[in-house]
Amino acid sequence: MITIGQLARYAGVTIKAVRVYHERGLLPEPARDSSGYRRYRAEDAINLVKIKTLVRAGVPLARVKQLLTANSDEFAAAIAEIDCLLAERAEEIRRTREQIAELGCGERLFVSTDVAEYLDRLQHLGVSERAVQMERDIWILLQSVAPEQAAEWATDKLDAISDPQFQTIYLDYDAAFDWSPDDPRLVDLANRTRRWQTARRTGAAGRTTPTLDPKLTRLVSESVGITSPAWEQLTRIAKRATVE
Repeated sequence: MITIGQLARYAGVTIKAVRVYHERGLLPEPARDSSGYRRYRAEDAINLVKIKTLVRAGVPLARVKQLLTANSDEFAAAIAEIDCLLAERAEEIRRTREQIAELGCGERLFVSTDVAEYLDRLQHLGVSERAVQMERDIWILLQSVAPEQAAEWATDKLDAISDPQFQTIYLDYDAAFDWSPDDPRLVDLANRTRRWQTARRTGAAGRTTPTLDPKLTRLVSESVGITSPAWEQLTRIAKRATVE
């Protein structure tokens, strides 16, 4: 007969683990002797080694008791099932590690590769951090709500940002955030933007600019919430020109 400390040492586990296995009903608790100590037998040590082996192999505690009393066929089937679950868990861990590794790329984790490239081009172009952050927030929302439309829009934006004329328009639009709503340059900017869009739609390639659902456009606009009196005036000028 051996003490709980000797039992734990022989099986290579902690006394705390032995007590946990008692609580879970995996290892029967022996009666106490006249001195008030629990005394274990060799059979208990053997069962404890079996429990430890199963646990270290990844078998959940909830399944250990079943395996200890299973016949060979039941044991094999249970192990196969547990192995499948462990494989799924390993795959989930692998994907999580990949995501953690991507965190090193900063906010690229939240947008597609095309969008990340587009945002990089804006930064190299000298666009303000305010505008880049606004674009990033828009893309994060777009890709979540309408991924297919967002992918088309990203391709179109990458093409547009390679056009020097569009680059100038974008930089002017970015700068116009701080202009007065009465600034005469706003009309010129609106006209240049409209001419560029018209020329691009009717270009030799016959490119069509992707369109977004009006409800989605409104959702994005309200969610981002970055505007200025000058930008609002630009929107009004553009709407008047469309009506005319």
